[in-house]
Amino acid sequence: MKGNEAPFACDMTAIAPEQRGAHLAAIQKLFQSVTAIQELPNGYAFQLPNESDLLRLAGEFVTLERLCCPFFGFSIEVGSEDGGVCLKLTGREGIKPFIMAEIAGTPASLTVRLKFFVS
Repeated sequence: MKGNEAPFACDMTAIAPEQRGAHLAAIQKLFQSVTAIQELPNGYAFQLPNESDLLRLAGEFVTLERLCCPFFGFSIEVGSEDGGVCLKLTGREGIKPFIMAEIAGTPASLTVRLKFFVS
């Protein structure tokens, strides 16, 4: 880790107390909706259905998650026509095990899909 890099540790105090519950609920809904996961060299891409509410939710997730986890890189891609929505979580070396550990706290169905698509 370089001197100016944040450690791999979430700081939930970076999110206002009145927003934390909604943020955790958004994480659950967002990752329950994942239809496929692609391993990237520096993280993972989570495919979501092409639904406006999930695109909005992905934006809200990034807005708050970047406060508590500044070591993540975020990307939201929207495919043309019915191409779907892709949320990418990336970062420096060592980020993938951290993402896996964080996602393990989401619903069991996602954990099973994660193991299937990543292995």
